[in-house]
Amino acid sequence: MTNLTQVFDGHNDTLLKLEIAARHGRPVNFSERLDGLDIDLPKAREGGFAGGLFAMFTPSYIEDFNHKYDHNDPKNFLPVDQKKALDFTLAMFSRLRRLARNIPDTLAICSNAEEVRRTIAQGRIAAVPHVEGAECIDLDFNSLEILHAAGLRSLGLVWSRPNAFGYGAPMVYQPELSLGKGLTSAGKKLVSKCEDLNIIIDLSHLTEAGFWDVAKITSRPLVATHSNAHSLSPSARNLTDRQLEAIAESVGIVGLNFHVGFLNALCDETADASLDQMIRHLDHLIGILGEDGVALGSDFDGCVLPSEIGNSGGLPNLISAMRASGFGEILIDKICRDNWLDVMERSSVGF
Repeated sequence: MTNLTQVFDGHNDTLLKLEIAARHGRPVNFSERLDGLDIDLPKAREGGFAGGLFAMFTPSYIEDFNHKYDHNDPKNFLPVDQKKALDFTLAMFSRLRRLARNIPDTLAICSNAEEVRRTIAQGRIAAVPHVEGAECIDLDFNSLEILHAAGLRSLGLVWSRPNAFGYGAPMVYQPELSLGKGLTSAGKKLVSKCEDLNIIIDLSHLTEAGFWDVAKITSRPLVATHSNAHSLSPSARNLTDRQLEAIAESVGIVGLNFHVGFLNALCDETADASLDQMIRHLDHLIGILGEDGVALGSDFDGCVLPSEIGNSGGLPNLISAMRASGFGEILIDKICRDNWLDVMERSSVGF
């Protein structure tokens, strides 16, 4: 990776794919090139993928992993039992910890920006644990305390379904964004508890009402790990200019999501998205958030990627497009790595 721009990415679902493969009796070797994985060691080396927030997400089809995901199928958005979600989250967390123990020269779990920088400098992948959707958290927050002690540093309150803490935005074309329902009283308490523990609150997947609820409560930078500009791709999952302005005012950050349905103008996940469309989203985000407020949040292993990216090995294609569009090397380094580490420090993550 020495001749490549090193990327610290805001979101991937690789642990979920590894866990599902193991439960199908097909455990995989992360150190080998693997069909069906966007991130494995060979692809990471090819693309300059140096680390990121590794998500632990519990799907609604937890008892039927042969069930195909379809955003039009309501079975994929059913509520998940807290204890089952916690068991599944612990399985993924344990898988990450075993991975770091078994290949210590390749990957390390990191708790703060200083550890990430040191790990990347050593040529290892820096994995910061993240939970996507707080279904695994009990209302007394005992599980949150234990997960934090194990290394959890970032938490998305919801996925695109309701839970005890709030409501998720649907993954639909929605030119006039619906405010939706906000946080529950338990969700507001969870935001405060995460602040006490220096855990980042991830706004991606929240309804707009939930977004503003968090903005009213928190004193930390607002963070959306994998969301795009609603004005360019009017999905309910993307952020309006007003939301982006609030993130900018908080000195927060947005990670560009690579999912084609959150990039193209029709929010069509069956259609491709181009590098030019990715650059347009970056330009729009920079125009509101400034050069220090924009990063990458690929959603590798959890989305439909543009054909010009393909997997983590295709990251240099996006970086080349940035250069061709006039992005300087300092700005590219900020977007690809430095801005995430800076917001971790501003959020006091790990300290």
